[in-house]
Amino acid sequence: MITADRYHDISCGHRVVGHEGKCRFLHGHNYRIHFTITVSELDAVGRVLDFSVIKSRLCEWLEHHFDHKFLIWEKDELLQQLLEIQEESLVIVPFNPTAENIAKYLVEVIGPKQLADTTAKLVSCKVEETSKCSASYSIS
Repeated sequence: MITADRYHDISCGHRVVGHEGKCRFLHGHNYRIHFTITVSELDAVGRVLDFSVIKSRLCEWLEHHFDHKFLIWEKDELLQQLLEIQEESLVIVPFNPTAENIAKYLVEVIGPKQLADTTAKLVSCKVEETSKCSASYSIS
């Protein structure tokens, strides 16, 4: 399998509902999101997908939807209070916003939408919360 990889950095807040440690509190990270794209056949130039297309389809999606926002689970008990304080900065997501769930969401939901009119497929995403801590999700 031939792949093309690109990463993008964003700043984003979240909290992990049910976490037994300090991640249960409101906090944020300077995330580095790595995308891995593949195709069944390279294009006429010999590429999986031009890196500028990956940027415009996936990296710019992150910039617009997640950067400098706060991800909050639709079932989070703090949702209503936070909506009253700063609604425009909240991104209500259908999952507890762990790095693992963010990676899965990007691969399963966002990738197919953003790459729908290409021959490429987002097959893996790695979400780094810090340089020492990351989670990945891949499909075969």
